[in-house]
Amino acid sequence: MKTFRILVLSAVLILSYAAAAMAAPVSCTKKIESFDFVVDYSGSMMMHNKQLKKTKIQVAKDALQRVNAAIPEQNFMGGLHTVSPNGVIVAQGPWNRDAMSKAIGTLKDSFQVFGRMTYMGDGLHTYEPFLSSMQRDAAIILVTDADNNRGSDFVETIRQIYASQRNLLIHIIDLSDTENGKKNIQTVAAMNPAAQIVRGEELVTSDAAVERFVTAVFCGEAEVIVLRGVNFAFDSAVLDAKAQGILNEAAEVIKGTSNKGVVLSGWTDSKGSDAYNRGLSQRRATAVKNYLAGQGVPASRMTAVGRGKSFKYDNATEDGRYMNRRTEINFQ
Repeated sequence: MKTFRILVLSAVLILSYAAAAMAAPVSCTKKIESFDFVVDYSGSMMMHNKQLKKTKIQVAKDALQRVNAAIPEQNFMGGLHTVSPNGVIVAQGPWNRDAMSKAIGTLKDSFQVFGRMTYMGDGLHTYEPFLSSMQRDAAIILVTDADNNRGSDFVETIRQIYASQRNLLIHIIDLSDTENGKKNIQTVAAMNPAAQIVRGEELVTSDAAVERFVTAVFCGEAEVIVLRGVNFAFDSAVLDAKAQGILNEAAEVIKGTSNKGVVLSGWTDSKGSDAYNRGLSQRRATAVKNYLAGQGVPASRMTAVGRGKSFKYDNATEDGRYMNRRTEINFQ
């Protein structure tokens, strides 16, 4: 199946793959064959995260649960390990969402802070032989505050892993709260521009952050586009200037996909009645169709469908409602 490149428009208004956060898994094609969650188990992870007012290991568990819930429904190999000290919670094998969720829940969150030194470099070095057995392409999702204070250098060990392991990326859920940890994270981030670095607090508090992270780590190119910047004022189907700018680029993508049929699916958040939202979503999808036709996309290729209310994202939050008020482009 032919695929296309996604347009990145801005940090807020983007053209991206269809994806979900907590409410449902991401929908996309596979980018990797295997992944492994690697959790920093050193004493500093028992210190409190000031923003969320819980220990860093508790933040780590919450973030991993949300990421696990959003992983696409694909046949991945997956595992869960700890480092410093090293341990196997889930050995690499066929990934199962429910089993992984239960395993994440078993991670200890009541170990000692003092006397439990941070040997992140040594731990990752010991872990390295396992990496060679992972099916490629592969991803390591390392959850850490990166505050290495004993043994081999953390940053140098990551550098050696990249040098010895092909088709493997190390993504980091960042819980750093010291100058040393922050510097280590920044240095590691610079080693590979394709690696994703995301704050743990963002993953815990934002569905959008989960979506972006999971999509970047797990998703290849697909034939579904979400026009998340194409939003409307309350009870309106009028496109604003920002939406028109996004649709200008979407039109070029559609025109570059030969003569495939296009279904434009309009969605609303959960406010209002079901019947009213079906009509509103239809008017919005039709508005998108009419605008794209004005940009040279043949109307005969497009079908506008109002889907009504969306529960893909959390309607209890402003962020979730924003993400539910979207238009999707599906190629047929």
